[in-house]
Amino acid sequence: MAKDESSGSNNMFIEMQKALKGIDYPADKQTLLETARSNGASEEVTNALDALPEQEYDSPAAVSKAVGQEE
Repeated sequence: MAKDESSGSNNMFIEMQKALKGIDYPADKQTLLETARSNGASEEVTNALDALPEQEYDSPAAVSKAVGQEE
């Protein structure tokens, strides 16, 4: 089962990066959400972004780390 969980996390990471393509960092939560929606992000991705704390994120890695902490 651990492999399935890891695969799911990896898929979420890939989806997140696609959803945030073209964003300029640093970016706040609202900008992340707007960009993800305009890039056709899945509901899973937009829900994960919506759960993030209101702050600025310096990089894609910072967003991924914050999403991982919220799960």
